[in-house]
Amino acid sequence: MTPLAKDEISKMRAAGRLAAQTLVHVEKYIRAGISTNEINQIVHDFTLSNGATPAPLGYHGFPKSVCTSVNAVICHGVPDETILKDGDLINVDVASIKDGYYGDTSRTFFVGLVSDAAKRITEVAEQAMLKGIEEVRAFTSTGDIGFAINKYVTKQGYYVVREIGGHGIGKTFHDEPFVPSYGKKGRGPKLMPWCCITVEPMINETAAELEEVAIPGSEIKYYLTGDRTLSAQFEHTVLITDVGFEIMTLP
Repeated sequence: MTPLAKDEISKMRAAGRLAAQTLVHVEKYIRAGISTNEINQIVHDFTLSNGATPAPLGYHGFPKSVCTSVNAVICHGVPDETILKDGDLINVDVASIKDGYYGDTSRTFFVGLVSDAAKRITEVAEQAMLKGIEEVRAFTSTGDIGFAINKYVTKQGYYVVREIGGHGIGKTFHDEPFVPSYGKKGRGPKLMPWCCITVEPMINETAAELEEVAIPGSEIKYYLTGDRTLSAQFEHTVLITDVGFEIMTLP
C-alpha cells in the first residue's frame, strides 16, 4: 500500500463521489420490467457524461460497464436481457475512473415489494459493511475488519462469503491488501494511513458452497449460491486516516 498525497486523496474523493452519484442516479430506474442491460447503459452513459470511464468495461475481458447481481448471484453478474421482476434483489456494483483514480461502491436494491427474508438479508449486509468500516484506522489489521463483520453476520444467522472480499484501491482498481469478511483480531496485513481500501461483505442465507461460472472471453468469473438462496452485498471505498477513516463513496 502506497500512501496517497493530498492531491491524490482529492482525486479519490472525486472518483468516489461520482461512483456514489451513479448509484443514486440508477436507483430511479430500478423497477420491474427493466433489463439489466438497460441498467448497464444508464450507468455507462452517466459515467461518460461526468467525464469518467466505467472501470469494469474491458477489465480482464469483462464485457460490460457495471456488475448487476440478481437474487442468488453473489457478485460479478453480467448485464444481459434478464428482466427484473417484483420481489427481486439486485446488487449494482459501480466503479468509476476519474482523472486516473478509482471509486468503487455497490448497493443492493429492492425491486418493488420484496419478502421479509429479502429485506432482512439486505439490512444485515449493509450493517455488516458498516461494522467492518468502524474498525478501519491506521495500523489495525484486515483481520480486525473481518472479525467484526463475521461476528455480526453469524449472530444474525447468516454466512459471509470467504473467497471474495475487499481490496486496496487508488490508481489501480484492485491492489493489496485483500480485505476479508472473516478473520482474527490482529491478524493479516496492517492498514497504512492515507491509503484506500474497499469494505464489501457478501452475505448469504446458507452455508452452501459457491458456484463459479465462467464469463466468455473474460478472466473474471461470476458467482452464485450453490442452492440458489439469496445473497446481498454493500460496498464503500474507505480512506484510512491518521485518526480513523473517511468514506469516499458518498454522494
